[in-house]
Amino acid sequence: MFKILKVGVLSAILAAGVFNYSAIPDEGMFPLSELSKAGLKKAGLKISEKDIYNPGSIGLVDALVQVSGCSGSFVSANGLIITNHHCAFSAVQLASSPEHNYLENGFVANSHEQEIEAKGLTIRITDSYEDVSKEILDAVSNITDPVQRIDIINKKRVELAKQAESKDPSIKAEVSEMFIGKSYVLFRYKTIEDVRLVYIPRQDIGEFGGETDNWVWPRHTGDFSFLRAYVGKDGKSAKYSKDNVPYQPKKHLKINPKGVSENDFVFILGYPGRTFRHRPSQYLEYQQQFLLPYTSNLYDFQNQQMMLAGKDDKATELELATRIKRNANTMKNYRGKLKGLRNIDLVNTKKKEDAELTEFINKNAELKAQYGTLMQDIDKHYQLVFQDAEKEMWYNQIYGGIRLLQAARMANSFKEALMQQGTANNRQEMFAKNVENFKKQMDPFYEAYNLNVDKSIASYMFAQATQLKDGNALPFVANHRFASADAASGFINKALDETALKNKEQFYSQVLKDAKTFLAYSDELMKFQEELNKEMKPFAEEQKRREGNLNKLMADYVAVKEKFQSKNFIPDANSTLRLTFGNIKGYSPVDATYMEPFTTVRGLIEKGNSGDPEFRYPAAIKENWLSKNFGNYFKKEINDVPVNILYNMDTTGGNSGSPIMNAYGELIGVNFDRAYDATINDFAWNEAYSRSIGVDIRYVLWIADKVDNAQFIIKELGVRN
Repeated sequence: MFKILKVGVLSAILAAGVFNYSAIPDEGMFPLSELSKAGLKKAGLKISEKDIYNPGSIGLVDALVQVSGCSGSFVSANGLIITNHHCAFSAVQLASSPEHNYLENGFVANSHEQEIEAKGLTIRITDSYEDVSKEILDAVSNITDPVQRIDIINKKRVELAKQAESKDPSIKAEVSEMFIGKSYVLFRYKTIEDVRLVYIPRQDIGEFGGETDNWVWPRHTGDFSFLRAYVGKDGKSAKYSKDNVPYQPKKHLKINPKGVSENDFVFILGYPGRTFRHRPSQYLEYQQQFLLPYTSNLYDFQNQQMMLAGKDDKATELELATRIKRNANTMKNYRGKLKGLRNIDLVNTKKKEDAELTEFINKNAELKAQYGTLMQDIDKHYQLVFQDAEKEMWYNQIYGGIRLLQAARMANSFKEALMQQGTANNRQEMFAKNVENFKKQMDPFYEAYNLNVDKSIASYMFAQATQLKDGNALPFVANHRFASADAASGFINKALDETALKNKEQFYSQVLKDAKTFLAYSDELMKFQEELNKEMKPFAEEQKRREGNLNKLMADYVAVKEKFQSKNFIPDANSTLRLTFGNIKGYSPVDATYMEPFTTVRGLIEKGNSGDPEFRYPAAIKENWLSKNFGNYFKKEINDVPVNILYNMDTTGGNSGSPIMNAYGELIGVNFDRAYDATINDFAWNEAYSRSIGVDIRYVLWIADKVDNAQFIIKELGVRN
């Protein structure tokens, strides 16, 4: 039997010592089971560690939520959640129209009845977790074939999750890989499906500085939003309904409107996405040489085409806004990583570490017998990866780039499922049962699709395809005998122009009339998608073989590295609940420059004086500032209202929206970004340059109170103004 650990009823897990640290590291996204070893009290925590999590009781962790790919926290007994503006961005975009442009103008609901459905957003609350490493690794203990190994591991992960869900239908379960091929934890989540927009600041507050300031310090962005979680009257998760009621969380965070000062102790709870710190030098070389430059350049091109399409059409601009924002964020992040990799020469640093590790293995007879070929095997693996990396990049991005091709894949999959039915009657019966669900799956695709954008991106990528040679050559290029890049671009553009998929209404009404009509329909785009699918299949199988091989290699790599460094590592972030801590602290990114840890409303206004449209802000900000209408949100030391704060905590993507708490566990800000130099955090953390950025709670309250007149928020938060 597994020992189940409740969040809020957590106890120390992993008797096998998966997270048993021998020393406090200089970085940290700590699993909650290991807080007693993190040194929180010594660092400055004033409350008990049991106030964060406490076996048999309720702790701060019970206020934490995962908002789709972000973090957030309950801040009232009525299910009110604070997170980032950019985390709610897609839902605000879907709720907006040229007539009601909530994205640009913001949204304030003065009552529960006025709150708007946040389409596409769900809330997950970590309910419990347990170590299942033994169950999974025992299943592959005698397996040497890499494909079979990864298949069995993945199958076992799904099996354990389903077992957990069958025992408790109210939860969703996932088995997360903590260390590749080495440790696995089963997480149980409560899911809330009805989420609503409550208070969204206008775009020139929530996105102040735009892409110019993204990943940059000093920053002056009001990156916050308020949502509310709703459930059925029985307290259980339910789809959106006017009859639903606000969710009553076990715990909500207390707001401290006095904020923090420089050097104060702070900590964050949240769901950091992915880090890759326990990887060999070749992995970083792959990032630097292939993935980072290719993806950032492609997204740059895609955004240029999308912005051009929306330039004179507000409806198109709104439809593409979320896609542009996500692309831009990834693009700048990847370019920051590239800069960081080169600046600190991380690839060569890792090569030296790996050479020392090789020497360590070879000097110990026992280790040499067990790991003697490990480093050579890792190198052989990456030699294969490098050989066809360009092909991999193209395959990985083609469906995300050409949206109609993605639609063709969905249509062909539905067709294939229908064809497996033996008779025409059976096909029609299955079609009738599933066509509405198929349309629901297609609907989101059409919300962020534009034909001209698709054609531009397709031309770009197909021209690229003709330039790939030798082991990277794409079979379809030779099969179609494209004489030039223009010929390849012409082929795909013609297919896009002629497909019925380009028009949602036409496709739904004319092609999806019945099974017979749908199965009879075909076009060049759908034919090409089938051809591409067959072409990619053997490559996907090879990728799976490599994944299985890497799974075992990385398990051994971490195991021997722990022996080499005489310590156990914190597992890489993987979207599971973690804690990180540090201090409010500035830094020196370049010689003779010191960055203060607070920005001010005055600095925001100074940026606005540049005339750059990305630095527009509401007139009410300047009016209140000039009249010194600061309320209780003034910080004497800086003679202003603080806007953003800087700190040396260890964060990454997924920590967006995480609550920043003071030594007493009170919310004093909301995390939303890292400094540009800290994008390298995903590969290596360093106190000298790793800085994260949050919006100060005093600015959130000041904007709500003095600019947007959202008095209901101030009242619900229990803040005196």
